Amino acid sequence: MTALTLSTAAASGLRADAIVVGVAKGAKGPVVAPGAEAVDKAYDGALAGILETLGASGGEGEVTKLPAPTGFKAPVVVAVGLGAVPENDDTFSAEALRRAAGAAARALAGAKKAVFALPITDAADAGVLAEGAALGAYAFDAYKENGKNGKDAKNGKAPLAEVTLLGGKPRDAAYKAALARATAVTEELNRARDLINTPPNDLYPEAFAAVATAAGKEHGIKVQVLDEKALQKGGYGGILGVGAGSAAAPRLVKLSYTSPKATKHLAFVGKGITYDSGGISLKPAGHNETMKCDMSGAAAVFAAVVSAARLGLEVNVTGWLALAENMPSGSATRPGDVLRMYSGKTVEVLNTDAEGRLVLADALWKASEEKPDAIIDVATLTGAMVLALGNRTFGVMANDDAFRTAIVEAAEEVGEESWPMPLPEHLRKGMDSPTADIANMGERMGGGLVAGLFLKEFVGEGITWAHLDIAGPAFNESGPFGYTPKGGTGSAVRTLVRLAELTASGDLG
Repeated sequence: MTALTLSTAAASGLRADAIVVGVAKGAKGPVVAPGAEAVDKAYDGALAGILETLGASGGEGEVTKLPAPTGFKAPVVVAVGLGAVPENDDTFSAEALRRAAGAAARALAGAKKAVFALPITDAADAGVLAEGAALGAYAFDAYKENGKNGKDAKNGKAPLAEVTLLGGKPRDAAYKAALARATAVTEELNRARDLINTPPNDLYPEAFAAVATAAGKEHGIKVQVLDEKALQKGGYGGILGVGAGSAAAPRLVKLSYTSPKATKHLAFVGKGITYDSGGISLKPAGHNETMKCDMSGAAAVFAAVVSAARLGLEVNVTGWLALAENMPSGSATRPGDVLRMYSGKTVEVLNTDAEGRLVLADALWKASEEKPDAIIDVATLTGAMVLALGNRTFGVMANDDAFRTAIVEAAEEVGEESWPMPLPEHLRKGMDSPTADIANMGERMGGGLVAGLFLKEFVGEGITWAHLDIAGPAFNESGPFGYTPKGGTGSAVRTLVRLAELTASGDLG
């Protein structure tokens, strides 16, 4: 994990491998961003012109390297694009800062230390820059030849080891708090990324439960694990039905963080399909290779609960990880089978690849028994949501419009792209079954909304609930951008943490 520090020292006197400055895209060419005044002065005010000569425009995520000015102890200046110059004032958005810091940190893989002379006007800016740097420096190399040495076997470069944020006040309480928050959240988000990226032969339900148990002991979180015997005894037909075809038995994990000052209780429920073959309704060729990521919702819930504990938030947060491996075998659930869920309802399984909603249904009903103030489930649930919103935006459905709006606003605040989606009641009829109380499939068109309506059936009466379908942004199969790596992204972690913070402060319902 990249170490994060604050400093008010002069850029020229700091020993580092590089000085990072911001450059924005102006109407007439690149413009040096605030924070880099001393560096620009050392170039006799010509830094923008030099960068333009080198082909830099200030476009978002653009990285340009050049020799540092005479007298600097760092040998290299790295200029990172912040995007367009703000129209109204000289304040860049939090997300522009976060993405620029991430792009710079990734470009400096192999370096031991970098000084970031990017725009900082207050503690909040320091926090988002720290987040971007820590998330952008992330690398998953545990399975590579030199991974044990912290190096990428392909290029031999370890992630950037240390970032000093210039302009941050190391003795100021607000700045220290912002840095501590960024450290806690990014460490847990990166742990979620590690889990998502871990191959399914090493991360199966029992192994995931062991990770959660260890984290609980470390951070004072109570962890309860229901194994296959306990699930059978309790009647968790959804989780057991999905896991029936695998040699790796399913688990339901409960993580309970409690605060003595809490007056509110949030429940987070995560889909944890550690590998999804589709079961008997086998996925076609080309759709199986990344299905280790189908536990991204559970990883997000896990990271959010641990983050809440590390931050000491004054809210009770319970996380439910519905863990199973969906495999085809002689013991697997078949299309046409009927499962009796934990709630007592029966479900006709028309498609075994619509398995996420089955494990979530059991966990949602279990979470509802505790009567929390709100339940939020997170899942890589439907390809339909990817078709609707693309690869970078998650959909938000809810049984309360104001709550849905609050979640979308919280996501925007922390830099995660989301979009409010409806739950049209007319789509419910498509899940009517002649055999069972409900089928796990409905109309093909609007499939993401149908899945949301199915989940709604398993939320306790009178409980505020929302569903986050993160199928698009949970796993990045293209190249890295901003602070987002290729592979597992940790989507929804920051939104969940922010919702917990808002609930603790009384600003969320």
